[in-house]
Amino acid sequence: MPYLALGDSYTIGEGVPVHGRWPVQLARALRSDGIPLSDPHVIATTGWTTDELSQAIDAAEPPGTFGFVSLLIGVNNQYRGRGTDDYACEFDALLGRAIGFADGRAGRVIVLSIPDWGVTPFAIAQGRDAGLVAHQIDAYNAVAAGICDMRGVAFVDITPISRERGANTDMLVDDGLHPSSTMYAAWTACALPVARALLESA
Repeated sequence: MPYLALGDSYTIGEGVPVHGRWPVQLARALRSDGIPLSDPHVIATTGWTTDELSQAIDAAEPPGTFGFVSLLIGVNNQYRGRGTDDYACEFDALLGRAIGFADGRAGRVIVLSIPDWGVTPFAIAQGRDAGLVAHQIDAYNAVAAGICDMRGVAFVDITPISRERGANTDMLVDDGLHPSSTMYAAWTACALPVARALLESA
């Protein structure tokens, strides 16, 4: 079953080997459960915002349809100080495209929340206001969760894990910002039962 993973650095796994990316870990875990999901076809690059991801999809238009699609996007919109109104419009369009890639099946799409990078050593070194970052991330995630609810798409909230464990060195790669394979494993553990239920019910 083909799998398409859409996103930014959190999907491409900046700083981790391919096998450590959370979409790859998720596919492996689902195969262990007897669900024949292929390793993901990834359209993601570090630094992409919602509009940049959409442009990249235009350029790389995946052929055919996929049995499963994941989407995690928005942290760079927040990092660049963009408003939630633009994010809402662009995220909704991306989610519509994700559903289209799943052959119109909203029940074959999963969205992960934006993690809170404000607790990381990178953010601290930059003098970022952790409370403000958290507030903005929460606003973005509320928008995404609401749109997912309207479209009937599963939304997995991994943000609490990022806040509880995101300052730990073993949860980050050497840049002190991006998650390690260990952190991605924790995200996978959250996404796995949701993805399993979606794919077993279809």
